[in-house]
Amino acid sequence: MNFVISSSDLLSSLQLVSKVIKSKNTQPILDNFLFKLEQDTLTITASDLESTLSTKHVLSNYSEEGSIAIDAKRLIDIVKEFPDQPITFKIDQTNRNIDLTTENGKFSVVGVDASDFPTPHQIVSEQRHAFVFKSDLVLEGINKTIFAVANDELRPVMNGIFIQISPEAGIKFVATDSHKLVRYTRTDVELNDEGSFILPQKPASLLRSILPKEKGELRLEIDSRNAIFSTEHYTLVCRLIEGTYPNYSAVIPAQNPIQVTVDRLDFYNSLKRVSACSSQASNLIRIDFMTNNTKISAQDIDFSIAGHETIPSTMNGEDITIGFKSLFLIEIINNLTTPEVSVELSDPARAGIIIPKGGENPAEDTLMLLMPMMITY
Repeated sequence: MNFVISSSDLLSSLQLVSKVIKSKNTQPILDNFLFKLEQDTLTITASDLESTLSTKHVLSNYSEEGSIAIDAKRLIDIVKEFPDQPITFKIDQTNRNIDLTTENGKFSVVGVDASDFPTPHQIVSEQRHAFVFKSDLVLEGINKTIFAVANDELRPVMNGIFIQISPEAGIKFVATDSHKLVRYTRTDVELNDEGSFILPQKPASLLRSILPKEKGELRLEIDSRNAIFSTEHYTLVCRLIEGTYPNYSAVIPAQNPIQVTVDRLDFYNSLKRVSACSSQASNLIRIDFMTNNTKISAQDIDFSIAGHETIPSTMNGEDITIGFKSLFLIEIINNLTTPEVSVELSDPARAGIIIPKGGENPAEDTLMLLMPMMITY
């Protein structure tokens, strides 16, 4: 099994695929990449049993098909020090000896039997649902929601992004940690099938790394337990979170008579500055929404620290004062991109809704929700 590959192309693939590998694995084989050469295509794969990520390279210089597992850390440490140049791999599969030859030298390592490498999960054909999306659409959905994913051992269904697909409603991405909630919807998709699943945080993060490199279509196959995401160069197979996602619609207030519009960057920067004066224990920030402006204030009584700012805003409804956890509110505003945001409220004790204002895509709908905090000053 022999082939020649560019060091820069190889390193880019190795570094991305290696994101699957855990720092501590229960099985030594999971510390390795699987290299498999079939005809003119080299496939590089890594796995942690729950998720398997592979990438393909079409080669022009190769001979003898075969497969072998190679220590991931050692290979990356070697390849990352090369300038951009061809690397020749000569692999003796019988003795599992691997020689890497470059312009200036030769490196020899020992591989592992490829048969020990785990096989990716398979889709059950009777339960199969298939979809095709634009890569950037799915990337946007993940980017908009992943920050709101929970890390809760008692409620594992909240530790992922809930994705709901139907021909009538399009595709929805939902994430919540019970303090904040994000719902992102796209209707500019053509669908002939429907389905829903909970995508764990790790494969969602892997897709965030893959999809910016892929400008074409993303093919998705799911059954009740697994999902396969395929692009031109990458394939991600992952185990889904099993269970029923909470009824997130029940916590979204239907009637919000108070609506405040504020410049997003002014709001974000003011929150950042004033939150520096908030209590480190609670991160409580007080917001007074008034007719022509919004006052943002915080204080830490234990250290006699306080700060406040007033920024211009427009408002429909009565004046209202509400408390939020500043870290969560800053995170929400930072994940919006429109020039202005609208804050919709009904009562200081009920959740506030933050939605972007001035978006260019009418097929896009973003809603972010934040639970209030009791004001103690």
